[in-house]
Amino acid sequence: MGGMATGIFPSVISTKGTIMIFTKGLAKQSAKKGIRVNTVAPGSFWTPLQVTGGNHQESCRNLARTRRWAVQASMQNLQVSTILLASTESGYATGQVFGAAGGYGGP
Repeated sequence: MGGMATGIFPSVISTKGTIMIFTKGLAKQSAKKGIRVNTVAPGSFWTPLQVTGGNHQESCRNLARTRRWAVQASMQNLQVSTILLASTESGYATGQVFGAAGGYGGP
């Protein structure tokens, strides 16, 4: 999303776009019930599941070199964002999409 490899993974890009719109719509619908709805939109993160789709860890490292920070992201990078959005410190935030793309643009 936001400048990611749109020509290579159109299904991923369209799915992320759908989730963004769904998040905002569900947040509007749920706000009167006191329910907050937020999401984290990660960039390229290597997980063990990617190998099952033929995407090896080395290809993610190569992609990481194209990022502004030129580092490979990890799941721990997403944990902080997720915890923040779920915490009471973000009690006023709903319908937000937190972009975590290593300085490569966001949602």
